[in-house]
Amino acid sequence: MKYYSINRKSPLVDFKEATIKGLAPDRGLYFPETIPQIDVALIKNIEKYTNDEIAFEVIKPFVGNCIPKSKLFEIVNETLNFPIPLLPVTENTFSLELFHGNTLAFKDIGARFMSRCLGYFVKGIDKKLTVLVATSGDTGAAVADGFYDIDGVDVVILYPSGKVSMVQEKQLTTLGKNIHTLEVNGTFDDCQKMVKQAFADDELNKKLFLTSANSINVARWLPQQFFYFFAFKQWLDKVHPPVISVPSGNFGNICAGLLAKKSGLPVDHFIAACNANDVVPKFMHAAVYQPQPAVATISNAMDVGDPSNFIRVLELFDNHFPNLKNVLSAYRINDEQTKESIQKLYEEYNYLSDPHGAVGYVALQQYLDHYPGKQGIFLETAHPVKFYDVVEPLLKIKLPVPDVVREIMNQAKQATMIEPAYGALKTFVLGL
Repeated sequence: MKYYSINRKSPLVDFKEATIKGLAPDRGLYFPETIPQIDVALIKNIEKYTNDEIAFEVIKPFVGNCIPKSKLFEIVNETLNFPIPLLPVTENTFSLELFHGNTLAFKDIGARFMSRCLGYFVKGIDKKLTVLVATSGDTGAAVADGFYDIDGVDVVILYPSGKVSMVQEKQLTTLGKNIHTLEVNGTFDDCQKMVKQAFADDELNKKLFLTSANSINVARWLPQQFFYFFAFKQWLDKVHPPVISVPSGNFGNICAGLLAKKSGLPVDHFIAACNANDVVPKFMHAAVYQPQPAVATISNAMDVGDPSNFIRVLELFDNHFPNLKNVLSAYRINDEQTKESIQKLYEEYNYLSDPHGAVGYVALQQYLDHYPGKQGIFLETAHPVKFYDVVEPLLKIKLPVPDVVREIMNQAKQATMIEPAYGALKTFVLGL
């Protein structure tokens, strides 16, 4: 498998080079040259396969010969070390719970897969690798956990001060060793802009071996396809595939789902469930893409005003808007609707949801109201305890605290505060 830059001004590369570089030299995102088609027999008999076997078959063509098959299966096995259950919630809606990993968020899979790929690749490099990542909450936590104590890799995480939950901040700032955290006095978009500037800085790139662990990196983006295959494996009505609602911020997750569908996975329709940051819902209405400053919401991991991966969504459909509109809908859900759905899910259906899953649930319900008879899945992307300051006052309950959270809450924060200026990031990275 070869990968090209969406900007089309850089040479083709293989999976290894695309993973190590993160971004192409022309600052474009890498995209697979072809979309492999999944074996029809796997889809037909998917219940007979283990999750490891499914994931291996899905990711194998994207990796090609860059990792030996036995090593790739080992990486997949280490990545999938927690369950991903599909649970009934209402008569026509189901929740795919993606939060049973170490950092209680869906990004654990992508981060674990990427860290293990890079750990394999870095053995052949005589320079220390520096991973730069901007996070609106869960990405940084998953990356910190996935890369912690990996030889030959330094990780620098940027997060917006005061705009992540307390649990998320503890997960970002308490590890130490090779994990370095920068608390940025700004927004997620500021953090993301600074990371992009670092990759465009020729002087910095001559001195350091830089790569990214955001979902712009193919090794973080591609394994997110696994979720959708695992959902279909557990879906009982194989004749009528589900509608899938994905809480969407930077659009890596839903883009992976759309890629899975293009590869042959049966999915009826996708819904991009967005909060007040509604660049994509506006685009889907008027076919005009207009980035905007990020707005703070209670579903903070989706507070993105210029989603990096949406360009990949467009690429999947050859930038042809009518084709995209046939497969994807997008909804804007405000904080009040989110709060109401958290309460409704708990009080009427005895289901605990975090704010992001609640956004996905509301968007799914709005779609199903227009298409009665269909059934759907919303992705529950984070454990509710990560947003206890939102969930507990709403439900007037005390959430059970998983052991992995209890262990970090009393640990000391290790973070450096910087202004949202690229010079501050550059100085810090060069000083490592």
